[in-house]
Amino acid sequence: MGAEGWGLHVQVRVPLDAIDLDVDWRPGRHHVAILGPSGSGKSTLLRALAGLEPRAEGRVTFGDEVWLDSGSGIFMPAWERRVGWVPQDALLFPHLSLRENLAYAGAGRSEVEKMAESLFLTDLLDRRPRFLSGGERQRVALGRALLSAPRMLLLDEPFSALDRPLRAQIAAMVRAFARDTETPIVLVSHDEHDAGLLADERWVLVAGRLTANGTSA
Repeated sequence: MGAEGWGLHVQVRVPLDAIDLDVDWRPGRHHVAILGPSGSGKSTLLRALAGLEPRAEGRVTFGDEVWLDSGSGIFMPAWERRVGWVPQDALLFPHLSLRENLAYAGAGRSEVEKMAESLFLTDLLDRRPRFLSGGERQRVALGRALLSAPRMLLLDEPFSALDRPLRAQIAAMVRAFARDTETPIVLVSHDEHDAGLLADERWVLVAGRLTANGTSA
């Protein structure tokens, strides 16, 4: 399915706040940032899109697929949605090396090594997560998501542990990946700078209410 005609339509209640989001993607402009303070529901919204929020009620569609329609008893499980989800806490497998974490979705050795190089992780491939810094773990989680061939990237504060110069480099790599694969991005963050690095369109979420906030340069 190409980027033209893609749409993400969300009307969910999780569990008390109603969230409405309606995005139509166009070629070259696929990336949405949802900004807002801590506790506003940003991470919960991503979990609902990923199929990982059991409290979600309402309707979520992506293209011509219905991911959630609680009124009709429809719920597409996470593994069928095929999204790349990068949570705030990375959620790496502690018993696996960095190399094995990156390869978890089935990527080959050369793909893993190329991704590690892109994320400046080559020298760490044989380490386990407990020996990595917070920023290194974030990059591993991001690489694992990219290597899963996702139909959509869901990014939850993906650069919070990175310094500004590295954020810019990693964001440029992610945008290039998304452009080349026509993969839409939904980023949630409290950081306007990160939104500017990745997003074409911005929304603000406060207490479950989404409002449009202009378009990034």
